[in-house]
Amino acid sequence: MSARLLRAAALAVAVLLPLTSCAAQDGHGRRKVTLWMYPVIKDEAVNKKFWARTEAGFEKTHPGIDLDIQMQTFDKRDAQVTAALAADTGPDLVLLTPDQAATYRKVKGVLPVDEALAGERGKFLPGPLKAATFDGDLYGVPLFQNISTTAYNTKIFADAGLDPPRTWDDVRKAAPVLAKKGIDVMDYAGSPEQTLNLSFYPLLWQAGGRVFAKGGDDVAFDSAAGVSALQFLVDLKKRGALPDDTVARGPAVEGAPIAEGKVAMRAVTSLPELQQMRAALGEKNVRFGPPLQGKVRATYGNPGLLSLTSINEKGNREAAYQVLSYLTSAKTQAALDEAAGTFPTRTDVKPPGDSPDVKALDEALRYANPGEPSPVARQVMSVLAPRIQAALKGDMTAKEALDQAADDARELLARS
Repeated sequence: MSARLLRAAALAVAVLLPLTSCAAQDGHGRRKVTLWMYPVIKDEAVNKKFWARTEAGFEKTHPGIDLDIQMQTFDKRDAQVTAALAADTGPDLVLLTPDQAATYRKVKGVLPVDEALAGERGKFLPGPLKAATFDGDLYGVPLFQNISTTAYNTKIFADAGLDPPRTWDDVRKAAPVLAKKGIDVMDYAGSPEQTLNLSFYPLLWQAGGRVFAKGGDDVAFDSAAGVSALQFLVDLKKRGALPDDTVARGPAVEGAPIAEGKVAMRAVTSLPELQQMRAALGEKNVRFGPPLQGKVRATYGNPGLLSLTSINEKGNREAAYQVLSYLTSAKTQAALDEAAGTFPTRTDVKPPGDSPDVKALDEALRYANPGEPSPVARQVMSVLAPRIQAALKGDMTAKEALDQAADDARELLARS
């Protein structure tokens, strides 16, 4: 996205997304740092209390800085951040994913934060740091890691005399057995509004494929591996092994077939989603397993990055660095992981507990792909997702869907 298009996008959404100006100082002469935070903690009341307590704790130990943590929603996050950067108003710091950081870096919307980690870099895990590094510079301090893996309704499989599937072949074999009992083998969030990082891309990686070619100058999802991944879904849909409303379904658990005992498993599941499944199906009937394996075993797990925006004034830079250091410290990370069910990005912070669930997710981190950062990552999703939906509807073949999406994606790359 060019700077000109970025500013045009800002004008288009400005009327819908009122922005808060970020002043360098508050009315008491303190340096003011504004952070846009998102509901990492799923429970709204717990989320609000946690960040209010964190803000107060920071200001107590840093009396010269006024930290303003403003809670935002994930809905329209890209449009909101784009508008803020283009209009030179909004936050000093913002929570981003690696692919978002890559996009905003392209238009100089975010700045390197290497100085914020002075003396601390060695305490961070190499994976999250690598995901946030572009051309040798760090464009966000990793605050936490998200990780998802496979979740099973174990009662369904036990009643059918089946072991929970570990591979694509296991899923294929279980599908007709469960279909006789009126149960779909797996759910899938096929709505075009759903991020592909949590739906199609894990299957693509399991097939041995990639979204972008190495170097990022071309797309690669239209490869044989990509066709294999989409065909896996299409075949399940044709056999009635996915829910009827798969093409329009999002990732919600509550009210979904998976929570009604009509679906046996989901391939991409977070800890809060597992807990929602247990609330609906019973504590003993739901458990985690390893990420599914096609050609390889893979899942999505990405760091949440606290990124410094270009809105931050140089005179306010050191204050922003102190906020980054505090929020990504061992103490704050441990508290956040405990509240949110996320995982640490530091070597001196342990995973949140030693339950079987935490151990399964910690093991899944071995197979985590943080996504494939690109300045057009989100735009590519927007042209690919409806084609996947069309293939699931039977309107085109898997190969036709990916070929058409690849043509559009290559035009995006050429324009960018």
